Amino acid sequence: MGYARRILISSSLFHGLNDAATVAVPMVFPILYAQRFLITSYSQMGLLSNFGLLTTLLFQVLVVHLYPKTEYRYLLGASFLGISLMLFLIPFSSSYLLFFLFYLLFRVFDSFYHTVGMAWVSRTHPRQAIDHAMGVQSGSGMFGVFLAFLTFGYLAQTSGWQFPLRAWAGICFLLGLMSFLLIRRLHFPKDGDGRVNATSWLGTARLIRRYIPGFLFGGASWAVTIYFAPSLLYHKFAIPMGRTGLFMAVWIGIGTVMTYLFGPISRRLGRTKAFKAGFAGASLALLAIGLSPKPSFAVAGLFIFGIFLFVIFPALQSSIGNKCPEIYQSQAFSLASNLQMLAGAVITLLSGFLSDHFGISAPFLAMGILGLAAFGLSELVLDSAGLASQDDPNRP
Repeated sequence: MGYARRILISSSLFHGLNDAATVAVPMVFPILYAQRFLITSYSQMGLLSNFGLLTTLLFQVLVVHLYPKTEYRYLLGASFLGISLMLFLIPFSSSYLLFFLFYLLFRVFDSFYHTVGMAWVSRTHPRQAIDHAMGVQSGSGMFGVFLAFLTFGYLAQTSGWQFPLRAWAGICFLLGLMSFLLIRRLHFPKDGDGRVNATSWLGTARLIRRYIPGFLFGGASWAVTIYFAPSLLYHKFAIPMGRTGLFMAVWIGIGTVMTYLFGPISRRLGRTKAFKAGFAGASLALLAIGLSPKPSFAVAGLFIFGIFLFVIFPALQSSIGNKCPEIYQSQAFSLASNLQMLAGAVITLLSGFLSDHFGISAPFLAMGILGLAAFGLSELVLDSAGLASQDDPNRP
């Protein structure tokens, strides 16, 4: 098996377990809220998600600074071991404070892939293959989320909220071990010393500035859906937890298909048109979810949202891979992920308080309105950069 193929398969497995674990824990939130055990308000959910995302943001920056001195495979090993351990320990929480602490530690170990892992996929695939590679690794992350949603609701409904976390602890350990063994003997050249500093961060930010509205919207809308959509379905519309997990799985399944199809979509439409269609469509779908008077409308809006949202991520990731020199790619992917985390942290904190005061639909209405505003800003940025009328599939 070739060098690039091993890295892509390893990264896909790692991305799958990483993202599956990321959504498995928030699936517990609506169950605990309904039982009034550990979590008793939506604002407590907002605080958990906010501090969790900020923790990941901080440690992603630290990982980029640690990366030039540490082999990628060791970072991968520490990450999957820590994720598995924390999934096993969270069910032992006896208070909100302990649950909070375990969750923050979980987010620490969840801070590795979206910086160095994604950078290595980009580095090892030539420019004409980057759309395919980014689509595959992104789709694998989505497939992991699909499996987590599909299994978690039914397991929690039949066996209690602790069992699915422990089950996924074992699954993540096995997938992580497979990912590690695939690359354990590969050599990963390190960047030169001194490249990761304030100047390089600012230079990297300038390189990706035109994509910032998309990253902010993608991160915020993803976070609102992950942390509050299960509560919307479970609490407002009284959909059982098993079916709630199923509907979330279908949502992410649609997203998985869209990311795997991104290569052909990009070649046919061009990255810019695909990105713009995803941005506008996702914003309108969020409004539809928030305004839905019936569960069937909300579920349909969720599925339509999945069609559009998951075109945005590989479009932006491929654009970064083509735009940034190799020596800055780990910083570029870290900065992109951090923008998503920051947007998600802010919007989930606000969403908790909005939900307590105006109902669980409020975060989706607010996010739809903000999305349309951000889309308008993105159009202005593209126009000012001279990109709005370009339709080259190989251009951002």
